[in-house]
Amino acid sequence: MDEPQTLTLIRPDDWHLHLRDGAALAHTVAWSAAQFARAIVMPNLKPPVVDTAQALAYRARIVAALPPGSGFEPLMTLYLTDATPPGEIARARDSGAVHGVKLYPAGATTNSDSGVTALERVYPVLEAMQGAGMPLLVHGEVTDPEVDVFDREAVFIERHLEPIRRAFPELRIVLEHITTADAAAWVRAQHGRDAQGVPLQGATITAHHLLYSRNALFAGGLRPHYYCLPVLKRARHRAALLDAATSGDPRFFLGTDSAPHARAAKEAACGCAGCLTAPHALELYAQAFAERDALHRLEGFASCFGADFYRLPRNTARVTLRRQPQRVPVTLPYVDGEVVVPLDAGAELPWRVLPAA
Repeated sequence: MDEPQTLTLIRPDDWHLHLRDGAALAHTVAWSAAQFARAIVMPNLKPPVVDTAQALAYRARIVAALPPGSGFEPLMTLYLTDATPPGEIARARDSGAVHGVKLYPAGATTNSDSGVTALERVYPVLEAMQGAGMPLLVHGEVTDPEVDVFDREAVFIERHLEPIRRAFPELRIVLEHITTADAAAWVRAQHGRDAQGVPLQGATITAHHLLYSRNALFAGGLRPHYYCLPVLKRARHRAALLDAATSGDPRFFLGTDSAPHARAAKEAACGCAGCLTAPHALELYAQAFAERDALHRLEGFASCFGADFYRLPRNTARVTLRRQPQRVPVTLPYVDGEVVVPLDAGAELPWRVLPAA
């Protein structure tokens, strides 16, 4: 297929985003607001966002950091812990601002030390969520040190996600930032729908997992800015994710998992996990979809399927990409005079998001 020179989409949403807090918001909020209309904001702060009052306070800090005239809307989440009371789910739902509850297995990723230690402990909360129609957002990795890091997603599905689905057949679940053919196949095997016909199962996919295999971590040396959790996988898994994202299946939608860390925290003896993609996320997704001659399916993946899953109206504003090369900055300013290194720093991208008219 001939590749178009411009592509106009319904303005997309980001269904998995890390904005951090404090002074970082002056940078992170602007990066996302420049491309996205809404975003599901992760709650893994220090301390984590564990109740509705904290979520509303965090939302207010994000809104205060918005660039003038921006209509960007943060969609808040709660951090599930062993001690989360089931009654908090009704408060979250009734707030109108909280749109999901995040499950981090304890120790699975950045700031996950307060996560769930045994899933059975939170079954009363999951039951309340099922009744309230509140989505469970899952970081799907086991933390068993005996399990190979490249197998942790597949093992999580078998050990934990299958039992959750059997126990709570009407629970709305998003398997976040899927990285394997196993995860894509599991999502495709789920056929439950709610009373409105919307799938009960969704999955977000990042741009970096669509574009790169684990070889990117070791290209010419150790490349810490390609290190994320779950880690990049084999080329066959990347191919399976491309198949899923470009399939037009409404159960797969955009979630950047953009996660900034100061350069010193990444380029360290024990570097932090996370890839910064928010400043050029849509261009990266366009590059991935173009690889499969599937740019005609980018709008559904980026702008429609996530909104439908979360039972929110699709956006009405539009955004245009032009096939016009641009150079990714080597660094971007961050907090306290530090800098952050974006994914593909210094590389040339084939697409560019045009400024709003």
